[in-house]
Amino acid sequence: MTESPVHIRIATPADAEILADLGARTLRGTFGPDKTEAQADYLALTFRPDVKSCALDDPDAIFLMAEVEGAAVAYAKLRIGYSPESVGGTAPMEIARFYADAPWVGRGVGKALMERCFTLAADRHCDVAWLDVWENNHRAIAFYEKWGFVMAGSQAPGWATMRRTV
Repeated sequence: MTESPVHIRIATPADAEILADLGARTLRGTFGPDKTEAQADYLALTFRPDVKSCALDDPDAIFLMAEVEGAAVAYAKLRIGYSPESVGGTAPMEIARFYADAPWVGRGVGKALMERCFTLAADRHCDVAWLDVWENNHRAIAFYEKWGFVMAGSQAPGWATMRRTV
Protein backbone atom coordinates (compact mmCIF):
# COMPACT_ATOMS: atom_id res chain seq x y z
CA MET A 1 0.00 0.00 0.00
CA THR A 2 1.36 3.43 -0.93
CA GLU A 3 1.30 5.84 1.99
CA SER A 4 0.19 9.43 1.59
CA PRO A 5 2.70 12.03 2.79
CA VAL A 6 2.43 13.25 6.36
CA HIS A 7 2.11 17.00 6.79
CA ILE A 8 3.10 18.45 10.19
CA ARG A 9 1.97 21.92 11.15
CA ILE A 10 1.56 24.08 14.22
CA ALA A 11 -2.06 23.89 15.31
CA THR A 12 -4.12 26.99 15.94
CA PRO A 13 -6.99 27.60 18.36
CA ALA A 14 -9.33 26.86 15.43
CA ASP A 15 -8.11 23.24 15.56
CA ALA A 16 -9.25 22.75 19.19
CA GLU A 17 -12.26 20.53 18.46
CA ILE A 18 -10.29 18.33 16.06
CA LEU A 19 -7.48 17.88 18.59
CA ALA A 20 -9.90 17.21 21.45
CA ASP A 21 -11.65 14.46 19.46
CA LEU A 22 -8.31 13.01 18.35
CA GLY A 23 -7.09 13.03 21.97
CA ALA A 24 -10.16 11.12 23.15
CA ARG A 25 -9.73 8.46 20.44
CA THR A 26 -6.05 7.97 21.12
CA LEU A 27 -6.44 7.80 24.90
CA ARG A 28 -9.13 5.14 24.52
CA GLY A 29 -6.60 3.07 22.58
CA THR A 30 -3.66 3.87 24.85
CA PHE A 31 -5.27 2.92 28.12
CA GLY A 32 -7.17 -0.13 26.88
CA PRO A 33 -10.67 -1.27 26.01
CA ASP A 34 -11.94 -0.77 29.57
CA LYS A 35 -12.34 2.93 28.84
CA THR A 36 -15.93 3.78 28.03
CA GLU A 37 -17.33 6.26 25.54
CA ALA A 38 -18.29 8.50 28.49
CA GLN A 39 -14.71 8.45 29.78
CA ALA A 40 -13.37 9.25 26.31
CA ASP A 41 -15.86 12.12 26.03
CA TYR A 42 -14.75 13.40 29.43
CA LEU A 43 -11.10 13.29 28.34
CA ALA A 44 -11.99 15.25 25.21
CA LEU A 45 -13.70 17.88 27.34
CA THR A 46 -10.67 18.20 29.61
CA PHE A 47 -8.43 18.72 26.57
CA ARG A 48 -10.50 21.54 25.08
CA PRO A 49 -9.46 24.38 27.43
CA ASP A 50 -5.82 23.31 27.18
CA VAL A 51 -5.93 23.09 23.40
CA LYS A 52 -7.79 26.38 23.05
CA SER A 53 -5.09 28.15 25.06
CA CYS A 54 -2.64 27.31 22.27
CA ALA A 55 -1.63 30.35 20.26
CA LEU A 56 1.01 30.90 17.62
CA ASP A 57 2.54 33.72 19.66
CA ASP A 58 2.90 31.59 22.83
CA PRO A 59 6.48 30.24 22.82
CA ASP A 60 5.86 27.99 25.84
CA ALA A 61 2.92 25.89 24.57
CA ILE A 62 2.99 24.54 21.04
CA PHE A 63 0.69 21.98 19.49
CA LEU A 64 1.90 20.12 16.42
CA MET A 65 -0.69 18.34 14.31
CA ALA A 66 0.07 15.56 11.84
CA GLU A 67 -2.28 15.37 8.87
CA VAL A 68 -2.64 12.84 6.09
CA GLU A 69 -4.76 13.96 3.13
CA GLY A 70 -6.09 16.82 5.26
CA ALA A 71 -7.25 14.63 8.16
CA ALA A 72 -5.67 14.98 11.62
CA VAL A 73 -4.10 11.64 12.60
CA ALA A 74 -1.68 12.56 15.42
CA TYR A 75 -0.53 15.44 17.58
CA ALA A 76 2.07 16.50 20.10
CA LYS A 77 1.95 19.20 22.74
CA LEU A 78 5.31 20.74 23.57
CA ARG A 79 6.14 22.95 26.54
CA ILE A 80 9.35 24.91 26.66
CA GLY A 81 11.24 25.90 29.79
CA TYR A 82 10.49 23.47 32.62
CA SER A 83 11.99 20.15 33.72
CA PRO A 84 11.97 18.19 36.96
CA GLU A 85 15.24 17.73 38.89
CA SER A 86 15.68 14.20 37.54
CA VAL A 87 15.80 15.59 33.99
CA GLY A 88 17.73 18.82 34.48
CA GLY A 89 18.77 21.00 31.57
CA THR A 90 19.05 24.74 31.26
CA ALA A 91 16.71 24.96 28.24
CA PRO A 92 14.35 21.97 28.42
CA MET A 93 11.48 20.99 26.15
CA GLU A 94 8.73 18.76 27.54
CA ILE A 95 6.77 16.56 25.18
CA ALA A 96 3.63 16.89 27.25
CA ARG A 97 1.48 14.79 24.89
CA PHE A 98 2.32 12.62 21.91
CA TYR A 99 -0.55 10.64 20.41
CA ALA A 100 -1.30 8.90 17.14
CA ASP A 101 -4.71 7.61 16.14
CA ALA A 102 -4.72 3.79 16.27
CA PRO A 103 -5.00 3.18 12.50
CA TRP A 104 -1.85 5.28 11.99
CA VAL A 105 0.41 3.68 14.61
CA GLY A 106 3.44 2.09 12.96
CA ARG A 107 2.96 3.87 9.63
CA GLY A 108 5.57 6.63 9.96
CA VAL A 109 3.29 9.31 11.39
CA GLY A 110 4.93 9.21 14.83
CA LYS A 111 8.38 9.35 13.23
CA ALA A 112 7.48 12.47 11.24
CA LEU A 113 5.93 14.10 14.30
CA MET A 114 8.94 13.31 16.50
CA GLU A 115 11.33 14.69 13.87
CA ARG A 116 9.38 17.95 13.88
CA CYS A 117 9.46 18.05 17.71
CA PHE A 118 13.26 17.92 17.62
CA THR A 119 13.44 20.50 14.85
CA LEU A 120 11.44 22.88 17.05
CA ALA A 121 13.68 22.04 20.02
CA ALA A 122 16.77 22.89 17.97
CA ASP A 123 15.16 26.10 16.69
CA ARG A 124 14.54 27.16 20.30
CA HIS A 125 18.02 26.10 21.48
CA CYS A 126 16.70 23.46 23.88
CA ASP A 127 19.35 21.25 25.48
CA VAL A 128 17.15 18.42 26.74
CA ALA A 129 13.80 16.86 25.82
CA TRP A 130 11.75 14.92 28.33
CA LEU A 131 8.38 13.27 28.77
CA ASP A 132 6.33 11.18 31.16
CA VAL A 133 5.03 7.86 29.91
CA TRP A 134 2.66 5.34 31.47
CA GLU A 135 4.90 2.53 32.81
CA ASN A 136 2.65 -0.19 31.36
CA ASN A 137 2.66 1.29 27.86
CA HIS A 138 5.58 -0.81 26.61
CA ARG A 139 4.93 0.10 22.99
CA ALA A 140 5.32 3.82 23.74
CA ILE A 141 8.43 3.23 25.86
CA ALA A 142 10.02 1.23 23.00
CA PHE A 143 9.12 4.01 20.54
CA TYR A 144 10.76 6.69 22.71
CA GLU A 145 13.82 4.52 23.34
CA LYS A 146 14.32 4.29 19.56
CA TRP A 147 14.55 8.11 19.63
CA GLY A 148 17.28 8.04 22.28
CA PHE A 149 15.16 8.64 25.38
CA VAL A 150 16.32 6.91 28.58
CA MET A 151 14.63 6.45 31.93
CA ALA A 152 15.28 9.33 34.31
CA GLY A 153 13.04 8.52 37.26
CA SER A 154 9.38 9.05 38.04
CA GLN A 155 7.28 12.01 39.13
CA ALA A 156 4.07 10.12 39.88
CA PRO A 157 3.17 6.51 40.67
CA GLY A 158 2.63 4.51 37.49
CA TRP A 159 4.49 6.99 35.30
CA ALA A 160 8.11 6.92 34.15
CA THR A 161 10.05 10.05 33.24
CA MET A 162 12.30 9.75 30.18
CA ARG A 163 14.92 12.22 28.93
CA ARG A 164 17.07 12.76 25.87
CA THR A 165 19.84 15.24 25.15
CA VAL A 166 18.86 17.35 22.15
